[in-house]
Amino acid sequence: MKPFLYTWQVGLAIISINDAPWNKMTLELMDELETLIPKLKEDSSIRAVLFTAEGEENFSAGMNLKELGPKLANPNELEALFDQRLRVLSAIEPLGKPVIATLFGYCLGGGLELPMSCHFRLAAKEGCKIGLPEMDLGTVPAWGGNTRLTRLVGRMHSLDMVLRSKKIDGPEAYRIGLVNEVVENNQLKNRAIELGLELTTQPPIAMREIMPVIIKGDDMSQDESFRMERQAVLNTLGNSESQEGMMAFLQKRKPVFQDN
Repeated sequence: MKPFLYTWQVGLAIISINDAPWNKMTLELMDELETLIPKLKEDSSIRAVLFTAEGEENFSAGMNLKELGPKLANPNELEALFDQRLRVLSAIEPLGKPVIATLFGYCLGGGLELPMSCHFRLAAKEGCKIGLPEMDLGTVPAWGGNTRLTRLVGRMHSLDMVLRSKKIDGPEAYRIGLVNEVVENNQLKNRAIELGLELTTQPPIAMREIMPVIIKGDDMSQDESFRMERQAVLNTLGNSESQEGMMAFLQKRKPVFQDN
C-alpha cells in the first residue's frame, strides 16, 4: 500500500496520507515525501499543494511509535531520523507555492507539526483533537513543533498546549490563530480544494517573490524586510504577469496568469 495518494487538479497537487483510520507518520511516508517535495518545487505546472488524509476520522495520530522503538538504542539512528523529519518539514515552508493542510480528528505530534509547516490550515468544526502531547510520553516535540507553534500562536498558548499535553478543537484553534478557517466536517476537504484552486489562479512569479518576504519577515529587521520587499517589486514589474494583470485591469476582465 502506498503511504500517500497523489492526485492533481488544474495546478493543485493533492497529497493524501494513506493509512486510515490513524494515518500515522510512518518512516516510509517521510521517505517518500522527502523525494516528492523537491519535485513539487521544480514543477511549474503545480501552483499550490494540499495535504490531507484518507478517511473521515483522523488527519494523523502522529508517528508510528513502534517504528521508533528499535532506534532508541542507537543514538546515531535516532538523530538521523529526527534530522530527516526536520529536513522534510522545513522544505515545505519555502516551497515558493502556497501549501494547505486539513485538520480533522486526531492531529497529534507529527500530525500537527506537518500542518504547522504549511501556509494555510483548515480545521473541521467538530471532533478535532489538535495538540503536541509528547509530554505524556515523557519527552518533547522533536520535529520543530515547539518553535512553529510558538511563532504561530505566541508563547502563552504554546506553553499551555505543550506543557499540559493539551488537545484543542477546531474553534479553539481558530480562536488562538492556529488555523485560518473552521469548516463543517463534511465540507472540509472540498473547501480545501476550493481554496487550493483559487490560489492556483494567482501569478506564480509574484507568489514566489512575496512568500519569502512574509515568511522570513519575523526574523529580519524592518529595514531588511523593506529591502527584500523592494527587490520583490523590482523582480515582478514589467514581466509577463504584471503586463497581463495591468491589461486585464484596463480591459475590466479577470487576469489569466500562465505557468512560469
